Amino acid sequence: MENKPLKPAETLEVCINTGVAKAGSSFGRLVVLGILAGAFIALAAQGSTMAAFNLIGSPETFGVGKALQGAVFGAGLIMVVLAGGELFTGNVLILASVAEKKVTVAKMLRNWVIVYIANLIGSLLVAWLVSQTGQWAGGADALGGMTVKIAAGKTALDFWPALVMGIFCNWLVCVAVWLAFASESFIGKIFGIFFPIWLFVLSGFEHSIANMYYIPAGIFAKANEAFVAASGAAPEALSSLTWGGFFVSNLIPVTLGNILGGGIFVAMAYWYSFKKA
Repeated sequence: MENKPLKPAETLEVCINTGVAKAGSSFGRLVVLGILAGAFIALAAQGSTMAAFNLIGSPETFGVGKALQGAVFGAGLIMVVLAGGELFTGNVLILASVAEKKVTVAKMLRNWVIVYIANLIGSLLVAWLVSQTGQWAGGADALGGMTVKIAAGKTALDFWPALVMGIFCNWLVCVAVWLAFASESFIGKIFGIFFPIWLFVLSGFEHSIANMYYIPAGIFAKANEAFVAASGAAPEALSSLTWGGFFVSNLIPVTLGNILGGGIFVAMAYWYSFKKA
């Protein structure tokens, strides 16, 4: 018989204890598991683009394409949670352990910095390796074109929209992790993760670690003139698709939004509701 899901107050205890364990992890463990998590998210991003590039490329099928993209992308967090990985966006939940005074701010920040950089390494590795496969020529260069177009759209975002979409994204990602904590069964964790992740991708929200694949992949693909031509991206958007645009125009606001979304609306909201209030 399948175990019943934990109640929210019980889930909070799991969240707090998990945060304590993560904050106390060794440097080497965080690096290796962080690289794996970045790679898992990057592989999910690549697969979701492959699945839906032709659909999201057409106004008539754009919504259906986003739904398909979201359904595939959920595999990334499922692999992180069930196979093992350290993902920065999920680790924002360590804030609950800090609020409970079981983890110091310094230890939380140590975890975040190490894992964030390791996620970047894993994502960049996958983006570069995919660029070597020739797969982006698929669909008469349309896959490469969509890879460029997605990335250019992200680096062309203004600060405030990128921040807000980062908030929404990690609100849902941390809810997905929270639901995984609430289930003690393998299939329960998969279902708990799948639907919030599906919703965030379908909605077009911004995930800092996913963008560590999407934008570098677009930069690599931009080197191919055929992909640029197939992208149909506006010249202004293409001009923003640079390494500077990646770090400054996208990663900074999206990362801040991810911290606010998961930190305030999940970690602190549930800690306040079930511990302090």
